Amino acid sequence: MKRPKLRKASKRLTCHKRYKIQKKIREHHRKVRKEAKKRGRKKPKKDPGVPSAAPFKEQLLREAEQRKQRLEELKQKQKLNRQKEHEKKRKLEAKKNAKIKEKAEGKESSGKSKAKANKWLDKNSKESFCSELRKVIEASDVVLEVLDARDPMGCRCPQLEEAVTCSGGGKKLVLVLNKTDLVPKENLEKWLNYLKKEFPTVAFKSATLMKDKTLQEQSTRRRARVDVSRTSECLGTKCLLKLLQEYGKTQNKAIQVGVVGFPNVGKSSIINSLKGVRACNVGLTRGVTKSMQIVHIDKQTKMLDSPSIIADRSNSALALALRSIIDTEESDLADLLEGICAILSHCNKQQVIMRYSIPDFENTEEFLALLAQKRGMLKKGGVPDIENITKVLLCDWTGAKISYYSQPPESQTLPPYLTEDKIAEMQECFNLKNLEEENNNTVQALKCPSPANSIIFQSAGMANGTIVIEEASEWENLETSKEEEDEEEEEDFLESDDDPNNLEEEMDVEEKSKVQISRKTKLGKQTSPTNSEKQIAESEQSNSLLLNLDKTADEDDAYDFNTDYV
Repeated sequence: MKRPKLRKASKRLTCHKRYKIQKKIREHHRKVRKEAKKRGRKKPKKDPGVPSAAPFKEQLLREAEQRKQRLEELKQKQKLNRQKEHEKKRKLEAKKNAKIKEKAEGKESSGKSKAKANKWLDKNSKESFCSELRKVIEASDVVLEVLDARDPMGCRCPQLEEAVTCSGGGKKLVLVLNKTDLVPKENLEKWLNYLKKEFPTVAFKSATLMKDKTLQEQSTRRRARVDVSRTSECLGTKCLLKLLQEYGKTQNKAIQVGVVGFPNVGKSSIINSLKGVRACNVGLTRGVTKSMQIVHIDKQTKMLDSPSIIADRSNSALALALRSIIDTEESDLADLLEGICAILSHCNKQQVIMRYSIPDFENTEEFLALLAQKRGMLKKGGVPDIENITKVLLCDWTGAKISYYSQPPESQTLPPYLTEDKIAEMQECFNLKNLEEENNNTVQALKCPSPANSIIFQSAGMANGTIVIEEASEWENLETSKEEEDEEEEEDFLESDDDPNNLEEEMDVEEKSKVQISRKTKLGKQTSPTNSEKQIAESEQSNSLLLNLDKTADEDDAYDFNTDYV
């Protein structure tokens, strides 16, 4: 016998019930409309604005814009304060929960959880960046320090150069001048002549339009038309590959080449142009590469891509603006404005006005307002969007949009970690004559801008970078201890707010302390106390005297004159 199929209960409503529901809904809507009619609709009053015939119209409009900006800044500050308060509360709650869990689970489980947390470091943290950078430096036979040709001295890191030159083991350091198409030819030749006296330098221009290695080539019919501009061409690859291959032959082994430098210098793009395919991720945002990446170019050479060098806080505002890993979305407007102010102060004002085709300006805020109006970056009411224009400007200056150039120093002074012996050691095993010829060929093939179309830039000198993050110093330990004390005080304050009977308990504690003091003083006659006990007794007696000042007359009469307070 087959089991009969059980029919499920139908979800349909009866017509009577459905019509009843619809009727109630209609009645509810009618009631709402009646109440709205009784209240009446108040239309918001429109701002008539400043009439065109009014005197000092421009000043009034500027004042109104400034007020709006102040209000927005205040709102942002209030939001940040609220977020900080919420974070503090969450941290306190998390700590309390962690303490409860540790007590329940035991010390073993807490130790394991801490070890796991240490293993899984945040990829965006400074410690992970520095550890990956150290891996690249230790593993590589040749280190390529990539420099922006617009400001080569500002892209040099003395800490990195010292670490490579003083490491021993026959490690070589080679300077690569990237973005050479953004600098006049005369200036590029000057920099090549200046830098080759310290380290072997290579003039390079990386490709920008690269096909991804995972993508297959599309058919000729469906292929989109691509405008292959001069920026898509690559120059200096043959020179660099030849230099590395010759060094590998002298060593009789496969070499590993580490590519190192500050953010947005073009480390990953150099590897992509050498490989001929987009092997590494490239982007306008800073800190795209977050870990070591190995790329095989041929049987003899391996390229090691590294995360960017972290700029030290001791650097100038200009170096921090151009060389540090700034997240423009999360960073404060004040920091961005300070960076742009530093950039403008190191440039020729007339050339900046000609480049952006804007009228004369007095300060950075006026410059940004004029530029925002020209590019149409406005908020409601025609107010210039200064926050977004600052982000766009920083991306332009760190990217490959604006052509500016800096002059090399007149007198060449070697840094303290470089001596003539070290320079000779770094230039060993390299054919410098062939390198110079290849550099001349690349310079001739380049389509560089004229000095009239580019901006003169004053370099701030070498930028300090943090390669190794040491253990927490005494100052940091003091700061952490202070933070812990503040958190404990906050916890105590919160507990005191929750318990209304805390005042009574405190009064009981004071009375108990007075009793203990009187007992100790009586015992002091019988037994001879030690020095430490005397000090404790004296401190407690001073506290008791202070407390006795607040006593009533009845308590003063009950004073024990037999005790000796000496």
